[in-house]
Amino acid sequence: MQRYKLSYCKAFLQRTQASSEKLIQYIEDLEPNFRGCYSHTLDFSWEELVKIIFVDSCFIFELFWKAEFDVRKSPEDKAFIFNNMVGETIALDLLLLENQLPFFVLEHLYDMCFHTTSVDLSFVELTFRYFHNYHEVPLDKIRDFVGENKISHFTDLLRTFYLPHPSKERPSRDKEFVKHLPSATELLEGGVEFKVTTEENKCLLNLKFSRGVFEMPQLLVEDRTELVFRHIMALEQFHYSEESYITDYVFVMDLLINTNKDVDTLIRKGVMVNYLGDSDSVANLFNGLWKNILQVNFSSHYFEICKNLNDFHRNPCNKLKSTLRRDYCKGPWQTAASIAAIILLLFSFIQTICSILQVVRQ
Repeated sequence: MQRYKLSYCKAFLQRTQASSEKLIQYIEDLEPNFRGCYSHTLDFSWEELVKIIFVDSCFIFELFWKAEFDVRKSPEDKAFIFNNMVGETIALDLLLLENQLPFFVLEHLYDMCFHTTSVDLSFVELTFRYFHNYHEVPLDKIRDFVGENKISHFTDLLRTFYLPHPSKERPSRDKEFVKHLPSATELLEGGVEFKVTTEENKCLLNLKFSRGVFEMPQLLVEDRTELVFRHIMALEQFHYSEESYITDYVFVMDLLINTNKDVDTLIRKGVMVNYLGDSDSVANLFNGLWKNILQVNFSSHYFEICKNLNDFHRNPCNKLKSTLRRDYCKGPWQTAASIAAIILLLFSFIQTICSILQVVRQ
């Protein structure tokens, strides 16, 4: 990749006519602060680190720009950088927690390059567009989501897009944790109906349970799902331990999914789409995500949902209703036949009572 990085860096400077001297000067001035953004010691000399920041930043700018505006791409671009498989690998690589450049550095360098032009596209918006396959936030809502929040890096920005809209109050958190929740298959057998949420702006974390209906936004499970969740969870473990909302969601999914049967249940109900091929892979994915995870608190909203699901599942009447629906009302014809049988049984019972009364009177 180093050859491509240098090539893209050069192309970006030529296209924007940005002053490499000014960019390097800014990087040199912030180099001590840059090192302070990392928890570990960076094993690079002052000169090496300045070069890495400069080249990587310009490469990212040119990559994002070409991806968004489809400027003239060379055959080599199309064959490698923008090849579907390689392009996806690069995007995922940019989201790895250990590969992050501080966002304020990228944003400031970007602004320095375009401050004299008519470009009206902020770096946050450009980043948002590049990672459009990783979230469902509408373009016109991007400014709302970012707002005044200080974005640390790409992984942090992606986490922001998974959270509820800023206008909606986030659930409170407390020290109560869920000790048990029946699996998706057990809940279904107990009468719980799974349903895909119908809200226009679907926030993945927006789970609801009311009157036996468990509403969930549809989750697409793809090759990148584990990587995205794992790195956001790692970020929350270290920097958002008091607001680990994505970790809470994964925890609930881990409780719902124990085996491939649970995955099949969620797929059959439409709340999950499996692009991994087999259900065992999805079950292993969610069961593995929760290993070595610590929580200091938990979403009160999720706790209430799990409590209500447990109460609903323990009620024998709900299970009886579910069994009757499953065994005698699978389709319209079977439902009609069951109703006819009940009516016939009722008439037979009435006829028997009438016969007994007639005998008694005699």
